[in-house]
Amino acid sequence: MEIRIKQGWPGRFLEDFEVGDVYRHPLGRTITDADNTWFTLLTMNTNQMHFNREYAERSEFGRPLVVSTLTIAIAIGQSVSDTTQNAFANLSLDAVKLTHPVFAGDTLYSESLVLDKRESSSRPHAGIVRIKTRTLNQDGIDVLSLERAFYVYKRGSDALESVWPEPKTSIAEGDVAVQAEAKSV
Repeated sequence: MEIRIKQGWPGRFLEDFEVGDVYRHPLGRTITDADNTWFTLLTMNTNQMHFNREYAERSEFGRPLVVSTLTIAIAIGQSVSDTTQNAFANLSLDAVKLTHPVFAGDTLYSESLVLDKRESSSRPHAGIVRIKTRTLNQDGIDVLSLERAFYVYKRGSDALESVWPEPKTSIAEGDVAVQAEAKSV
């Protein structure tokens, strides 16, 4: 067997963004009660609407709401592989709209539209991209939209030199089937 190293998806660079492009981010995420409680308490949010079922049942929603900052975090996280894999700084979050309640058990999906891109005047190795991200629940209902701007590297930037360590052994070392096939060639 011939062993070939194939690079994974490197993400987009400044040159890859085009105004008007929409990226449908590939992974949906189902939110659990534990996600909601842990994130709420981790961020020191003491509003019982997010972690006290008895309290939340008395509200107009009849159950705990997912804390909005978790919804925002998931939406941004879903977008990373398509938008900010090669970014080095978020610059702004604007026009955040939470348009529908999110509950444990909901599955969120996000997509992003490229609104603007430009080269940086102070960082020749990078540029600034502005996107609008919207998040839908499993029923296709918009639950969130936001705009975000970020610095992203240009292709070939020195800062993108690989940090992958040089392996001390081959991935095939010790694999009897691989070694037997290699010897028979």
